Amino acid sequence: MKKIFAIISLLLTATITVSIAAQEATDVDALLAKADSAYIDADYMSAIEIYSNIIENEGVSATLYMNLGNAYLKVDEIAKAILCYERAYILNPSDKDVQFNLELAKTKTVDKLSIVNELFIVTWFKRLVSLMDMNGWSILTISLFALAMAGFIIYFLSKKISVRKISFYFGVIFFVFSIFTFIFATTQKRRHENRDSAIIMSPSVTVKSTPSEGGTDLFIIHEGRKVKVLDNSMKEWVEIELEDGNKGWVQVEVMEII
Repeated sequence: MKKIFAIISLLLTATITVSIAAQEATDVDALLAKADSAYIDADYMSAIEIYSNIIENEGVSATLYMNLGNAYLKVDEIAKAILCYERAYILNPSDKDVQFNLELAKTKTVDKLSIVNELFIVTWFKRLVSLMDMNGWSILTISLFALAMAGFIIYFLSKKISVRKISFYFGVIFFVFSIFTFIFATTQKRRHENRDSAIIMSPSVTVKSTPSEGGTDLFIIHEGRKVKVLDNSMKEWVEIELEDGNKGWVQVEVMEII
């Protein structure tokens, strides 16, 4: 009898849990529909509020950040739009719409970025890594490694020379490719976890030579500019670096980490 009650209790708990999850999913879908309707009706501020609430309370996704960025772009909040697109890009770097919208938003900024020459192998590596997100590269790594192991197992078990040669060669090829995809996956993981870039949110920022108001003025950057954070050990100041190698200090409050 106790076992029957235990089973019934377990089933009831599972049913309640599933029902709650289904209700929460329904609520999120309703909020998304409301936000989408607000965007379509050109009520962009309402769309921004709803999308922001969903991200804050329900979790993030590339689609949510892109939709929020689109709404910000419509009300000329360029820095916030770029911030959202950059966050969407980290989550899904292969999304062409995210890439296009990000580049479009950048054209509306005051600072026009200078082209930085880099080795073609670096450019090729960045593009290759961006073909898939972390999960995609991870799944591909596991699949390739499994195929490599299968090839090696066939090599050791088969008695035919031709089969052994083919399975060995394919095993090596799959294993080598799995190493590359593992590197791509870990690169995406570091990009996702180590947020060392930020977007300038203030209209105009004077970059200082030292972390103080009394420091020498080095140059001025404007909202929407992407910077790399070099040193954030201080409470009110961070050291930043631009894509052209220029460095300096700005206050924490003028920027937001991607």
